[in-house]
Amino acid sequence: MTISTRLDSYLTDHNIPYQVIEHEHSASSIGSAILAQIPLNQIAKAVILKDHEDRKLMAVLPAKNKISISAINDNLMGNYKLLKEQEVYQMFKDCEHGAVPPVGDAFNMHMICDEMLDTLDYVYIEAGDHRNLLRIKHEDYAVISENCKHLRFSSELIH
Repeated sequence: MTISTRLDSYLTDHNIPYQVIEHEHSASSIGSAILAQIPLNQIAKAVILKDHEDRKLMAVLPAKNKISISAINDNLMGNYKLLKEQEVYQMFKDCEHGAVPPVGDAFNMHMICDEMLDTLDYVYIEAGDHRNLLRIKHEDYAVISENCKHLRFSSELIH
């Protein structure tokens, strides 16, 4: 598998240029960063949440960070919790398990972004498989994230 078909269509439709960075197979965003020799703070990962009414939300944060669901719930006045892995796999059928591209609009999902991603020159995202990352310039990632709330809802695990 290569780039997710929905992600590729979204990026093409919105004229968002990207560079494909190939690396050895990795089971995690942090592993991908290490194999591709990219700083850990520049990889964005997606965490999928749902609320009590089964509304889905994609939370996008640096791969080296830990999500704070309580901070999200406080900011959004919600009651979100992690979506079960099997449900995530069903939602992202054109992606390998665990390689969810952090682009909510490509998958018709609401998205929030951690503010820590707003200061990067480049953001690297999962392409939908475990062998490719996409390198996107700051101004192009701003287009991807323009319809979402930008909050601080994560903390660094790795320094």
